[in-house]
Amino acid sequence: MDFVLVHGTTQGPGGWALLERELAGHRTHPVHLLDGDGPDFPALVRRQLPELERPVVVAHSGAGVLLPAIGAALGASRLVWVGAYIPDFTGGRSLAEEVADGAAELVHPGWIGVDPTRDPAPADRFLFHDCTAEVRAWAHGTLRLFHPPELPARPAGPAPARVPPGRTGPADPRGRPKP
Repeated sequence: MDFVLVHGTTQGPGGWALLERELAGHRTHPVHLLDGDGPDFPALVRRQLPELERPVVVAHSGAGVLLPAIGAALGASRLVWVGAYIPDFTGGRSLAEEVADGAAELVHPGWIGVDPTRDPAPADRFLFHDCTAEVRAWAHGTLRLFHPPELPARPAGPAPARVPPGRTGPADPRGRPKP
């Protein structure tokens, strides 16, 4: 099974390394959005990948905004939001509109205006608070700021087609998921 891993707003593709280890036996493809070419992030992702057949596409943090479009561009079998913003498919609002409309629970007030890529203290408080000291030290090396201006203003778009629920775990040496 192929997993396309889309990093969030504060880490580069290296932030997926621990998950990649857990997905041993599957093929993982962490992509790099940091040098993106504007709003066409799905095309940027496609250029970084070999031809894949219905991959599972996973997004973290603010990249949840991009997940439906990237998934559609790749013909994804599943979309997975991991600690990610889930767009307002019902109302069609962007992240910026949701926050302006009073959805304060989406963004912690202490997080506004903070760049955790420049100071490990807010990174530890907001991003890595539940990690061991060893994992936090490793995670500091994965910090990269990805904050294109169009990301918070990007409208939700239509809801992705419903896909059947599934379970994926580490694969055995023959590539079959463990029961």
